[in-house]
Amino acid sequence: MILYPAIDLKDGNAVRLYKGEMEKATVFNENPAAQALEFVAAGCEWLHLVDLNGAFAGEPVNAAPVEEILKQCKVPAQLGGGIRDMKTIEMWLSKGLERVILGTVAVENPDLVREAARAFPGHVAVGIDARKGMVATKGWAEETNVNATDLAKSFEDAGVSAIIYTDINRDGAMQGPNIEETAALANAVSIPVIASGGVSSIADLENLKNCGAPLNGAISGRALYDGAIDLKEALKILKS
Repeated sequence: MILYPAIDLKDGNAVRLYKGEMEKATVFNENPAAQALEFVAAGCEWLHLVDLNGAFAGEPVNAAPVEEILKQCKVPAQLGGGIRDMKTIEMWLSKGLERVILGTVAVENPDLVREAARAFPGHVAVGIDARKGMVATKGWAEETNVNATDLAKSFEDAGVSAIIYTDINRDGAMQGPNIEETAALANAVSIPVIASGGVSSIADLENLKNCGAPLNGAISGRALYDGAIDLKEALKILKS
């Protein structure tokens, strides 16, 4: 199981939100590329990047720090937030991004997800962000009546490389991930699932690893910044 350290970008800084609320942002590093290099030095195999401003704006806003991270770090990175058309997908992949994460458009324009997955096999993931099992879009600001598992199943035949499933109410709250719902979603589809939201201890990672579903990985942010998870130790445990 892969551990994806998260770098959430707001106004050019690496931040963490509390339960997805933009006004509850804590700045952890004013130099996101330096933060990324710290994670790489500790041995991470991937980076998980989110353009928070972009998720609200519907277009890239924190492009400069993302590009700097891609330039300086030699591990693959995935990025979500504000990627809502083919042109933006092509732009990011041409700059060395390994995987784009499509969230809002997965609900509003699923055909774009299918088109992108066909055009760029292995480089397109779907981000499913949910509150109480129902999908939220546009930087988590808009609730939908779409069930998270139904949305995941609808992309079974699309060729997407992964589903990033985030329980919004757990995100940044340091209360542990929603293991039950994440496992249920992962067992409902053949697409690799990455758990996100609330991963706040080594025990959480071990519980996800042994949850009874074949998870591809887990994303952690605040716990790595706060020191609740030692990245080197966590990577060692997940490899064993």
